[in-house]
Amino acid sequence: MNNDPLIQFTQTPSLTLAYEEHGPATGEAVILLHGFPYSPRGYDEIAPALAAKGYRVIVPYLRGYGPTRFNSLDIVRSGQQAALAQDLLDLMDALAIQQATLCGYDWGGRAACIVAALWPARVRCLVTGDGYNLQNIPDSTRARAPETEHRLWYQFYFHTPRGVEGLTENRRDLCQLLWQLWSPTWAKGPELYPRSAPAFDNPDFVEVVIHSYRHRFMYTPGDPALEWIEEALTQQPPISVPTISLCGADDGVGPATEIDEDVEHFTGPYERRVLAGVGHNIPEEAPEATIKALLDLLER
Repeated sequence: MNNDPLIQFTQTPSLTLAYEEHGPATGEAVILLHGFPYSPRGYDEIAPALAAKGYRVIVPYLRGYGPTRFNSLDIVRSGQQAALAQDLLDLMDALAIQQATLCGYDWGGRAACIVAALWPARVRCLVTGDGYNLQNIPDSTRARAPETEHRLWYQFYFHTPRGVEGLTENRRDLCQLLWQLWSPTWAKGPELYPRSAPAFDNPDFVEVVIHSYRHRFMYTPGDPALEWIEEALTQQPPISVPTISLCGADDGVGPATEIDEDVEHFTGPYERRVLAGVGHNIPEEAPEATIKALLDLLER
């Protein structure tokens, strides 16, 4: 697409939340959620295709991205998983969406999975990038295999003052490097990256990102108002809504394994699809596979 959709805004308790909307306002709602370090541009081929079929498609900018802003200086610039889920619920409430189909990957996939797990009545069905995205924070300090630790270098970097300075001063270069490392076989990445990069100029981007990667390792406290959600997530609640998991075979963060290690977390209809030649940025790298997964669930 040559022109970005019109950005709209809605008020939630924490945010003046920016989003893009496609399709008829009376259509069945589909919410598409981006991750770090990505933006709604990842859904540019997907949202119009769903809108053409009559769906109301909402693509928000997560907290700390693009034009989304916190409503007060007193609100914690939290990037924890509970905050992302609460923002999604607040968005649905603000737009009077009682139930929606959710699609997300990375941070957005985490928000979608949490809402599907804890508020299943609000979710018709789910397409999740890389399976069960709920963080198991009490287990986070256990050492992993060296190859896994190696892929998480950026998270450990963000635990340090040097990492804060590096993300602040070099955010576009650093995020572009992550695109390259996480989607190593995606030829279009260098061409498309400049379309998402402006979303990282948000004044809260660094603080939200740093908080996210520190909180998940218990190196910084979360927002006290969200503690009850985090407590619920320590139980690793199952997801019962119909779900398709899309996994990139070439994902530089966590390449798809031969055995589905997440299947036990899904108690409803569930299918895992491994996408050959696809990295971490699943919707933008594999829009046709993402559309197919959504329609396979929506048109059952």
